[in-house]
Amino acid sequence: MRRGDPGRPWLVWLHGLLGSGGDWLPVLPWFSDWSLLTLNLPGHGRPVPDGLDFAGVSRGLAQTLAALDIRSYILIGYSLGGRIALYHACRNGLDRSGPGRHDLHRNSPGGNDPGGLRGVFVEGAHPGLSSRRERDDRLLHDSAWAQRFSRQPLPSVLADWYRQPVFGDLSDAARRELVTLRAANDGAAIAGMLQATSLALQPDLSARLRALDLPLGYLCGERDGKFSALARRAALPFVLVPDAGHNAHRANPPAFAGQLLALLAPFY
Repeated sequence: MRRGDPGRPWLVWLHGLLGSGGDWLPVLPWFSDWSLLTLNLPGHGRPVPDGLDFAGVSRGLAQTLAALDIRSYILIGYSLGGRIALYHACRNGLDRSGPGRHDLHRNSPGGNDPGGLRGVFVEGAHPGLSSRRERDDRLLHDSAWAQRFSRQPLPSVLADWYRQPVFGDLSDAARRELVTLRAANDGAAIAGMLQATSLALQPDLSARLRALDLPLGYLCGERDGKFSALARRAALPFVLVPDAGHNAHRANPPAFAGQLLALLAPFY
């Protein structure tokens, strides 16, 4: 947590599955004028509460920001952290399609207390699956990975995890580095978070995102064909980060920071 120019919103950074707030350290030097908060998601250094879901993660985020007296903020998220940011924005952001606020869960406790969300910018984050069959297939996929994370030695699971097609741009050396770095996680906690926030359980946010009366930006590595195609299909405004794949902020911090700063220019 670091305070910067009080006239700008806080930048709140949300990492991906298996990561930590420290994953953002390589890009933070470019944001020295901003107030910065990097958070660790549930299951990453702290337990996953029973019954956790997207609404619960969103409430927890709002409660954390309120406890820190952060009243004006922008969410920046990668992969899982980006999906949480998108959900939080749709749950709490102003909706151009009608008066008042757009709430995904009108009957959930604390579901309509947005605080001061000013914008959301995400990297390689899925806006949601559109069909029941896709969700059913994804639930099986994520459940199988969760079983492995909870039961098998973490290094061997990670070695296979980083061989998935979305990580196809990684060199063998980069893959080994990530396996070593992520092996410090608790496999059972990762499994719990993966199940709680499975893409199969996330609403399709595409239409809601297009209706948000809130600055929204989507960043993709230029070699991340899957997520640039998803952004196009969802009609979301996106920019490409050169010389990078799915994890663009890790692969090319200067280019990622430059693209994000350009998106943040209206807040200067």
